[in-house]
Amino acid sequence: MTVAETPSWREALADEKFLAAILLTGLAATLVESRALSAGLGAMVALTVLLVVVIICISIRVARHAERIARKVGDPYGTMILTLSAVLVEVLVLAIVLAHTDSPTLVRDTIYSAVMLDINGILGLAALMGGLKHGEQSYNDDSARTYTAMILTAMGISMVVPEFIDSSVWRHYSMFTIGAMITLYAVFLRMQTGPHSYFFSYSYPEKRRPKRPQTLDDEPPLAFSIGVLILGVVAIGWLAEAMSTALREVATGTGLPLALIALLVAAISAGPEILTALRAALANRMQAVVNIALGASLSTVILTVPVMEALALFNGQPFQMAMTPVQTVMVAITLLVTAINLNDGQTNAIEGLTHFVLFATFIALTLLGV
Repeated sequence: MTVAETPSWREALADEKFLAAILLTGLAATLVESRALSAGLGAMVALTVLLVVVIICISIRVARHAERIARKVGDPYGTMILTLSAVLVEVLVLAIVLAHTDSPTLVRDTIYSAVMLDINGILGLAALMGGLKHGEQSYNDDSARTYTAMILTAMGISMVVPEFIDSSVWRHYSMFTIGAMITLYAVFLRMQTGPHSYFFSYSYPEKRRPKRPQTLDDEPPLAFSIGVLILGVVAIGWLAEAMSTALREVATGTGLPLALIALLVAAISAGPEILTALRAALANRMQAVVNIALGASLSTVILTVPVMEALALFNGQPFQMAMTPVQTVMVAITLLVTAINLNDGQTNAIEGLTHFVLFATFIALTLLGV
């Protein structure tokens, strides 16, 4: 395909009709927020659900265009764009919700929820569905071991050790944590895009290709994708402000535990990852599932923690980062099961089920407020 055949801006805009409809829906929702507030709790619940759906749909389009930009610029910058765009959405929503809830544990609970959702929810459901369809599914076990060790290290440093840090030296340990997370991310990125990139790939048997495979020339111009990505992030921040107000009213009126708000924030950023992982599992591409589930968990910890720790240092108000005993036990069991299940280069439905049962346990504990 020649460069002249690359879709024009007009054609690219025509392909974004769904995004335009979603943005208009979000605008309408924000305009009726004051009326919904006076209409009662039921109206606020409906408005909150609508705004969450709209934000997830926008985040999916943002992720799609981030993938297009990543393919065009190549690695290592492509990998950085993908990771940073996903974490940017999470940090943006988290910061806005935090400003409206004023909860010192929201950051901790959101990161914990994201890890449970990514590893036990996404990986568990994908391995279960893929295992039922394909039996055993192969992947590179080097990637699983690397991810698991780094997640354990990152969460141990940032969310277990703080339990034993005296409040008088929290600033010093926060600065150390920021440096440690940045170092982990730099090494991880170097491994993923450098000499050890084979850790995160798997050679699948070649299948017959379609007559006309999609190429970079089939995609919108790079500037268009960048514009949509920026517009999407701005729209998510704008809608998250309205969602936070509605969510606060709903939480106050229903007495919902704050941990549910953290789970909601984690689910918003994980929306695109869930769909991509399930498609990959059903297509018998388990390596993509491992990269998505474990990679997203690692990125959430090592990128969200330093940003929020820096915000705490700036404001002079520390967050409660140390996990509760129940959270610590759940993370320990999750990573232990992950190390056992992802140690032989093949997944199956039983392994997927063990993770999904852990995810169901996490949901039950959250609903119980434990």
